Amino acid sequence: MRGTKSDKLKGRKIVLGVTGSIAAVETVKLCRELTRHGAVVHVVMSKDAQQIIHPWALEFASGRPVTTQIDGGVQHVALCGEVPDKADLYIIAPATANTISKIACGIDDTPVTTFATTALGNNMPVIIVPAMHGSMMNHKIVRENIDKLAKHGAVVLEPRMEESKAKMPDIDHIVSEVITRVGKGDLRGRKVLVIAGATEESMDDIRVVTNKSSGETGVELARAAYERGATVDLWMGRCDTPIPSFLNTTRFGSFSDLAGLSKKVKHDIVFFPAAVSDYSPEKVSGKIPSDKDRLTITLKRNPKLIDKIKAKVVVGFKAQAGISEDALVREASNLIKRSKCSFVVANLIEDVKRGRTRVTIVEKDGSTETLEGTKSQVADKIIDGAARMVR
Repeated sequence: MRGTKSDKLKGRKIVLGVTGSIAAVETVKLCRELTRHGAVVHVVMSKDAQQIIHPWALEFASGRPVTTQIDGGVQHVALCGEVPDKADLYIIAPATANTISKIACGIDDTPVTTFATTALGNNMPVIIVPAMHGSMMNHKIVRENIDKLAKHGAVVLEPRMEESKAKMPDIDHIVSEVITRVGKGDLRGRKVLVIAGATEESMDDIRVVTNKSSGETGVELARAAYERGATVDLWMGRCDTPIPSFLNTTRFGSFSDLAGLSKKVKHDIVFFPAAVSDYSPEKVSGKIPSDKDRLTITLKRNPKLIDKIKAKVVVGFKAQAGISEDALVREASNLIKRSKCSFVVANLIEDVKRGRTRVTIVEKDGSTETLEGTKSQVADKIIDGAARMVR
């Protein structure tokens, strides 16, 4: 199972601390997801956590014995101390108000807090994921202790406030945060913009003309850039792909909406996989009658927005259907010449499936590289090219 989703955490050793919140039931999923991205996961549990989920469940999920007490093996030192083979990151998920306050005060009377004291004392990256009732999260002293931990270098993920409870962010968010802290980090300090999804052009007050775009590639590009340390903005049109809550997202509808947004581009890298309408209908007020046997729609040509985008690196996308690979490369090369793109990602629509794609990267000098795999894997390879250029 290790690495079945990506190799973003390949070679990374993650320690997962589990405390006595009911959210501990989610840690089997968290452990498995970290493993699917290539991590080796070691689990440490407090006594209270063991009353909610059995250590065997997490031993199964991680494939390794679970630490439930500190013994002669001094596991906290072996994994988080000043040793050659120490872990890369310690994450406490879920973290109760009790555990947070103990760590903030330097108290280590459970295996989880002992690991935390050791990790923070050794300047190891630490992520804390609070989960508790809302009233506890709002307690001024708990908030002060959270702020104290952040001041001393821990990353504290803000919980989702639902049903008067401070709930852990979704597993997807937590895993991306782990990757951000111990992944490549080659886009830290950079601003990245991803423009994705489809525009919708109104025919009348009810109907629209749009494109076949799921927005999936754009989401994976934004996620990959975020995980590599960039400050990411995602501008998303119509899509049928869930957008991660941790991405700073601005929605647009029509071509004119996107044209207005495009004046605000102040980014180092821009990815432009959006399916932007080449033509917009002349809108009719009200609703076009539905009893007509034949209907004529007048379309007007829209300018190419990508031609006006200015950034250190601009990555264009060219989708086509029913043409040869050579013809696709020629069209991508023409786009580079016209829009001054840094490189273009081209694909045939027949090569795109849900979750998977096949693309050809076309460079300014005419050289090409074909990539095939999950959209997450392909997005990460595209990010590689842009990161090299911006450096």
